[in-house]
Amino acid sequence: MPNYEGSLDAVFQALADPTRRDMVERLIRGPLSVSKLAQPLEMSLPAVMQHLQVLEACGLVRSEKVGRVRTCHIEPAGLRTAEGWIGRQRTEWEHRLDRLGEHLSQERGPSGQGSAEQGSTS
Repeated sequence: MPNYEGSLDAVFQALADPTRRDMVERLIRGPLSVSKLAQPLEMSLPAVMQHLQVLEACGLVRSEKVGRVRTCHIEPAGLRTAEGWIGRQRTEWEHRLDRLGEHLSQERGPSGQGSAEQGSTS
């Protein structure tokens, strides 16, 4: 299993901020210039740049400057880091729930009723 704990922490830390999540969601639809990315946000351009630096540092976004325009792109590998971890957690919990279901069905017995030990309270 690959050791990417540090980058996974950085990805989740970056995604913990609603502004950065919004930026990622918009970039998933396609590349945007920094000015287009900043347009709907109620913050200064330097504040937008700070958010972008966090997203770039954890590998969720990359940017390139052509002339005077800096364009941002989503970095799918960064999203796959989080997706892989979440998928493994989901798989583990599905196995646990399956085992719980098996345990409960064995406890009920073939008739669907509780065991004799749980039985009468007279």
